[in-house]
Amino acid sequence: MSERESPKTWDTHAVWGATLHALRCPGCDSRYLAAPDVSAKQCPHCCRAALVPLEVDAAHRPYHAPPELVIPATVDASTLERQIKTFAEGIPFAPDDLNPETLRGRLRRLWLPMWLVDAEIAAHWRAEVGFDYDVVSHQDRYSDGAGWQSRQVQETRVRWEPRVGRLQRSYDNIAVPAMDRHAAMEAKLGRYRHGDARAYTVEHVAGSFVRLPDRPPDAAWPEAVPGFQRAAAEECRQAAQAHHIEHFAWSPDYRGQHWTLLLLPIYVTHYLDDEGQPQPIHIHGQSGQVVGRRRASMQRAQRTALIIAIIAAVIFVLSLCLAVAGLALPIITILALVVGGFSLVGGAIGALYPIIVVSRFNRKST
Repeated sequence: MSERESPKTWDTHAVWGATLHALRCPGCDSRYLAAPDVSAKQCPHCCRAALVPLEVDAAHRPYHAPPELVIPATVDASTLERQIKTFAEGIPFAPDDLNPETLRGRLRRLWLPMWLVDAEIAAHWRAEVGFDYDVVSHQDRYSDGAGWQSRQVQETRVRWEPRVGRLQRSYDNIAVPAMDRHAAMEAKLGRYRHGDARAYTVEHVAGSFVRLPDRPPDAAWPEAVPGFQRAAAEECRQAAQAHHIEHFAWSPDYRGQHWTLLLLPIYVTHYLDDEGQPQPIHIHGQSGQVVGRRRASMQRAQRTALIIAIIAAVIFVLSLCLAVAGLALPIITILALVVGGFSLVGGAIGALYPIIVVSRFNRKST
């Protein structure tokens, strides 16, 4: 095997169970795996550049383990249709390229990665655990006509006790971001229901793009530590048969870390703005939430303004002709001049309106 392998000879089949090509976007530097049956080779992230083969050094491949879990895309076709239509119709004077049919035709499925890490942990721990108990008391209340009345009140209180112990356990599938922009993506699109995850099969990546991690495990590890601590605290609470746990502190020793991938579903499409630049649209694979830059078309606004101005000018000219022709009848001349004045003022306002609307919308969108 050569020191530097061609992407087409990189044996992904042994890892993923399918032959996948490694690709890179020269524009945004996003990196992907894609099945040979994926016809569109435009970057699913920026939608601006054509993907090129990614040369992968045999000793520095992005990862060496197959995906372990996949969250299926459960958004149905009717929801996708409705969300795409709502996005397209929510833009005044939308670009000619922005229509539901075009967006559906460019729709592609993309899988976003998250790391799943397993580890064995040995630790001493201490915490305050709380036990719920009920307290019964009586309250007296005075009301006109009935006098003093007493009623029984039951409230739940918490009894706190210290606990210490030693823990030696294995914790699996603590999920942490595998992309630098994962938090930004999640803030816009929303979270995924990790409880819906299923075991990976090769059918999941058929006809799809898979985004490669851009955060190595060493960089992601600090974010995994709180997840292990939460899992350990919850297990210690259960072991103490307590209802609550606070001030959990421990001194963990981590061993045998093992990293795999969780794949999150997302749909990607795009439209072209006035300058012919692609504007990506991303759709959450579970909820159908749509995120994308909304750009109104100044060209359409200008065309509409021109039509309004022409109509107003024609009405104004006709009104002047009518005024000249009706000089013998003052009432006709007055009416013609009034109509001409309204057409002149209304045409000016109407012609400016689309341009103002588009300018304000695009300014807010930016």
